[in-house]
Amino acid sequence: MKWRSLEESNPQADARPLREILAERKQLIAKYVPAETQAIHAQAVAELKQRNLAAKILPVGAKAPAFELQDHDGKIVRSTDLLAKGKLVLCFTRGRWCPFCVGQVEAMNLILPQIEQAGASLAAISPQTIKQSYFMHDQHKLRFPLLSDAANQVARQFGLTYRVPPMQEAVYRRAFVNLPFTNGDESWELPIPATYVLDRDGTIVYASANEDYTERPEPADILKPLSS
Repeated sequence: MKWRSLEESNPQADARPLREILAERKQLIAKYVPAETQAIHAQAVAELKQRNLAAKILPVGAKAPAFELQDHDGKIVRSTDLLAKGKLVLCFTRGRWCPFCVGQVEAMNLILPQIEQAGASLAAISPQTIKQSYFMHDQHKLRFPLLSDAANQVARQFGLTYRVPPMQEAVYRRAFVNLPFTNGDESWELPIPATYVLDRDGTIVYASANEDYTERPEPADILKPLSS
């Protein structure tokens, strides 16, 4: 199944609420993906929820770790430089192979003007390689940096990382989701999707994470802490 850009499938960017876009993608999966495969993904999510990972992430009020990562063009991006301009929105995603991550970054792309109008910056962080980030940035016409977090070093500091369970790894391999190739390491580690807003001093003023990778916060909700 090819997960096309919203702009590929529609000459105008899809401005529906993100929850509607993600619900549509879930419906397609329910229709076309074998039930046994869906059950394995559901089990993996259930196990992550049992571990209560989302409750253990770096919380509101904590200081976010400073980072220095390369963007989709291989340029160094420092969190200190971004925060010197104003608040910073960070979206931790799994990668370009994930249709729900694609939906989220395209939805965030649509509200970039409002983010910038509020004097803030936006960046997405994933474990995928710079080359994969470049392809994603180009294909989906993104206007904000995609940062490559090799070996999930930054995601780990935010408390987001987990190892893909063996049964799900086997499903991904059969579906040609080759994380060692995509991410450039053999760890089979991913971050649970998370969205943060950092104040200018690096203090976290908004944090949203979910063990269920099919769920993401509405972009409109992320705009609220930018105006406070």
